Parts: sequence; structure tokens; C-alpha cells
Amino acid sequence: MRILVVNAGSSSLKLRLLDDHDSVLRDADLPGDSDGRQVAAAVDGWGTPDAIGHRIVHGGTFFTGPVVVDDAVRRQLGELIDLAPLHQPKSLAALDAVTAQWPDVTAVASFDTAFHSTIPAAAATYAVPLDWRERYGIRRYGFHGLSHSYCASRAADLLDRPLADLRVVTCHLGAGASLAAVVDGRSVDTTMGFTPLEGLVMATRSGTVDPGLVLWLEEHEHLAPHEVATALEQRSGLLALAGTGDMREVEAAVDRGDPGAVLALDVYIHRLAGGIATMTVATGGLDVLVFTGGVGENSSLVRRRAAERLAFLGIAVDLYRNDYVWDDRDITAAGAPVRTLVIGAREDIQIAAEVRQLLDR
Repeated sequence: MRILVVNAGSSSLKLRLLDDHDSVLRDADLPGDSDGRQVAAAVDGWGTPDAIGHRIVHGGTFFTGPVVVDDAVRRQLGELIDLAPLHQPKSLAALDAVTAQWPDVTAVASFDTAFHSTIPAAAATYAVPLDWRERYGIRRYGFHGLSHSYCASRAADLLDRPLADLRVVTCHLGAGASLAAVVDGRSVDTTMGFTPLEGLVMATRSGTVDPGLVLWLEEHEHLAPHEVATALEQRSGLLALAGTGDMREVEAAVDRGDPGAVLALDVYIHRLAGGIATMTVATGGLDVLVFTGGVGENSSLVRRRAAERLAFLGIAVDLYRNDYVWDDRDITAAGAPVRTLVIGAREDIQIAAEVRQLLDR
């Protein structure tokens, strides 16, 4: 089965055509706002896929697994835009553009939130009024679930151990960043919450801040809600601290002794290490720590400094393996009881697997 995987991000639209063995037959990277005409030009000559898998950021409480997209499902996905106004419209625009190209090919939606639908009530529930939770669906949804799910399964494969036997913390560190606690292959906690803004420090997003700060800014500085939201989403994180959201540039500035960059990296590592330690409370211990995403895969400095802060958990990395770049790899230091892995982000493989499983059923 040839599956076209459509991954719409905040600034890009990635198309990958996979064969039965998940080999990439064709791929294209387009701007995030590409229309049907641009998609048609990009896939010219690819042939008709057997099925199409779409990454959809938010499934709300409607969708806790992959689903074939029909008119009713498309309407429900549109109703979830308010829960992810920055991400959901781009996912749906890509869905519509690709559907226009192949209207008769079965399309399947896979959700970033679905993997976290298994987290227990203690981890999912905010201590806010009951009518808020019931009327507005306020809870911790979590995101990056496709990446976390793939990495947990891939870790088990690399270690040649059953996933059911492993307590895993996966670290998806890119422009957006989140952690997941995985037990028996199921998510039991994560750092992102009702929106993708909660949790770790990210490239341009603040991560968790005191909600009282938001109220104070609106009341005392008379900032409109959209002004605060824009600042926390687009002008915070590494960008606010170091002047750039690119971790490569932050690290280069740290080497030059730039105080803003030094602070930015310190804050990033402090929040990351603390988050990993918190995830181990949910897992009841730790067998495997996984790094993925642009920063997770490529920053040996971030991995090393995080491991140093977490040595009390039994985490240590081999400096040579940590610095040496190759595909999915074990960077664990000799004798360390917790295995540390670097795994390439392959949401496309996870989506393709979900498409096959759903259509086989």
C-alpha cells in the first residue's frame, strides 16, 4: 500500500509517499500556506496513492484514534479550531488541498492529541470550576503524540525489548517542545496541556507561566488578550531571552560568552531537566530516555547538560557517542542503568502505520 503522508506544521507542509516498508518514494516540502495548485505541482508525476494520512493537531474529546475523513468528520474537525487556532486551520487547509487533488482516495486523520487520551484523570484534570471543565472541555490534552508514540515504539525495537516492559520518557525538542511519560506503550503524562503553550521553554513560546501574570498584564497594563497571546506564542521562549529561537545560534552565542544566550540555555535546561524528572513520577521510575526533534537530535550540548542534571536518576551519556552524529543511536555511558537514545522524528511512519491498521480493520 502506497501511503501519502501529509504533515502540516506551523510554517511548512511536508508530503511523503511511503511504500509498504516505510521507505520514502517521493517527498516535498512546501510553505505552510500552500494551496491546492501548489500541492498539485509538487506531486506531479507521483501517481495516485492507495491512501492518504493526515496529521491533525487537535482531536478534542471526539477523536482518540485515527478516523476515515468524511463530510461529518471534516465538519467536526472544523469545530475544534477554537481549541488550536494557530495549528488546526493549517492542518485543515492541507487536508482540503490534498483532497482536491485526489478526491476519491481514502483519507485518514491521525491526531497529535490522541496518544495522550490515556493519561489518567489525576494528570489530565485542571483544578478549575466544574462547569468550566464540563461546558468548555477544559483538560490537559497534550500534543506531539504521534512523535512520542513512534519514539517509544522505536526505542523498544532498538533495545530489542517489549514496549510493555519499558518505562520511557520521550523528549520531543524542536521549535515546539514537549515531554511524554510512557508506560506499557501508553501515555500517562505529558507537559503540554489545554494548548501547546504549556510546559517547556520553546523557540518562541514561553512554556508555563503563572496565570496570574497574564491577568496582571491585562488588568494593570491594559494589554488586550490577543496581545498577550501573541507575545507568549511568538515573542517569548529562546527568542525573548537570547534574541533568536534557533538553538544553533543560541549555542554559538554561548560560546562567545553572550550573557543573554547563557541565561537562555540555563533556563531551557532547567525547565527540561525538571520536566523529565517530573515525568518519572508518572512512570514510577525510568528505563529509557529518548531525545528527538530538531534540537533533541542535533544538540549534543542540550543532551549532555540535561543528563548531567539528571545523574541522580541514573542517566549518563557517553561523550563520544553523544557528539558523533549518525541515525538512531544509543548514547548511554557504560554502566548507566538508564538507557539514553537519540531517535529521528518520523511522524510519517507513525501516521502510515495508523492508516494501515485502520483500513485493515
